[in-house]
Amino acid sequence: MDYLKTVVPSQLLAERGSNLVVINPGSMNVRMGFASQDVPFNIPHCIARHKNDAPKLSVRDQRLNCRAGSTHNAERERAYDIIASMLKIPFLGEVSPSENQPLPPKMGRLDGLSSQQNKDDSILTWTDVMDKSIKASTSIERSVNSDADEDPSQSTSDHGNKPNSEESKYKEMIFGEDALKILPSAPYCLGRPIRRGHFNISQNYSLHQVLEDLRTIWNWMLTEKLHINPKDRHLYSAILVLGETFDNREMKEMLSIVLCDLGFSTAVEALAAAFGNGLSTACVVNIGAQVTQVVCVEDGVALPHTALALPYGGDDISRCLLWVQQRHRTWPNFKTDPMKKPIDMLMLNKIKEGYSQIRSGSYDAVSVVHSYEHEKSVGHQKTRLSALSVPPMGLLYPRLLIPEEFPPPPRPWFQDCDDMLEDTWQTNDGLSGNGGLGAWDSYQMLPTRVKKFDNIGLVEAIVSSVLSTGRVDLQRKLFCSIQLVGGAASTAGLAPVLEQRVLNTIPSNQPVEKVEVLQSRRNPLFIPWKGGVILGVLDTTRDAWIHREDWIKNGVHVGSGRKYKDSYFLQSQLMCYYNS
Repeated sequence: MDYLKTVVPSQLLAERGSNLVVINPGSMNVRMGFASQDVPFNIPHCIARHKNDAPKLSVRDQRLNCRAGSTHNAERERAYDIIASMLKIPFLGEVSPSENQPLPPKMGRLDGLSSQQNKDDSILTWTDVMDKSIKASTSIERSVNSDADEDPSQSTSDHGNKPNSEESKYKEMIFGEDALKILPSAPYCLGRPIRRGHFNISQNYSLHQVLEDLRTIWNWMLTEKLHINPKDRHLYSAILVLGETFDNREMKEMLSIVLCDLGFSTAVEALAAAFGNGLSTACVVNIGAQVTQVVCVEDGVALPHTALALPYGGDDISRCLLWVQQRHRTWPNFKTDPMKKPIDMLMLNKIKEGYSQIRSGSYDAVSVVHSYEHEKSVGHQKTRLSALSVPPMGLLYPRLLIPEEFPPPPRPWFQDCDDMLEDTWQTNDGLSGNGGLGAWDSYQMLPTRVKKFDNIGLVEAIVSSVLSTGRVDLQRKLFCSIQLVGGAASTAGLAPVLEQRVLNTIPSNQPVEKVEVLQSRRNPLFIPWKGGVILGVLDTTRDAWIHREDWIKNGVHVGSGRKYKDSYFLQSQLMCYYNS
């Protein structure tokens, strides 16, 4: 302890951070990097595999996606009008021209233009899916790009005078953003191993394939991004920063990948968002791409009975932005379909990140919208984006987002992995776990897991989570220590709206006079990852760490890494170092 109080943070990072890898997997992205790095690599959590029998790009979980029905659209329109009344903007019926009326002009003077409207609206380019290699002239084969009308005998003669020739073939695997920008006509199958905070198991995506994809993606990042040779990984330790949505069996499988397949010497899983901002007590609101999680943390320990999971996130806001523009008839006549074309979702996410914010009154912006309907000629059009404050307000009114577009998979689809999911495990109190039930049925009852997915607004979730602590002194502290993390947490105007509405929602009999959303010290997207860095560096006793040999031989129960009793003095010192 004396050493921890006197050591210089940079020295501690140099000693412990260079061989510590922090992994924070999510539904849309995976963040991975050395503890000594300032920010991690942030890569889309997906992989595209070449399939000879696939006529065009396909998505493994495509059958899980469903279109919004008339009932959903009616609920969405009512939610829009409620938000419009609150923001003092016209209702849908007042802004949507009839079918017989011409479209409003796209150009002209616009009020409340975004200050970012002159930003670079760069086009996304298609991924080169061909892998070119040099082949010796003694065994020349014609390239796939050779002219079909060329005389074979002449071609052989010409190539015979060259020492080498170039051969092209499809890349076997493509990762990250490149996998999302594959030509629709290319024979690839796109897999996203995690969806809505759980393994993406379905009839078309088996448990075995999900685990294989996780293993392959993480191994690629370790090799290509962190440059860690597989034979040297026994010299490294890993900390796995996981959200509260994963059940115990999923956590165990990911730990097995890290220890057994990727070859790390030791590993531990952690809930680390509060530590990423140098806090020991806070109400953490993690707004991810597909799931929003709310949990209260006291003295570095997550309170399991306060945890809530909300089935919506930043991706839903992006799709809602498209719906709003189509209802306003401001979107160009492009066949934009983020459900079927991953590259369209990339474009919508860029527009959302550049222009979405919450503010009172009409808020429009001008942006260049691209069309990815055709592979060779990509169209684009400068257009006005209207009502940009409405989509992020879906966090408060989730019916606007229609999360049913990505429904949870039915229970029968998990029959292919019942054996794995019916294992028992040891809980923190030493009692046996699920009593023989499948984990997907029983994890909701475990004291260390999220109880359920609640389709309530973010304000109600925060109030419910904090009040469930049952202690007035702690409630007051938590209401003044709300921490927003995740990509959508950067939305301008979100914090003051939450402060006002949370304060107004707290029951009058509760002695709470103030609500405060703390300003993030770092990029909210990387706060959970940075929390894992701090915990990994601070954990001097390493009692919670799991050794590879012990895991392979005996197996170790998960959950032991969720309580931390290290030096908060050094934690604050590290945060000062990071923010300097």
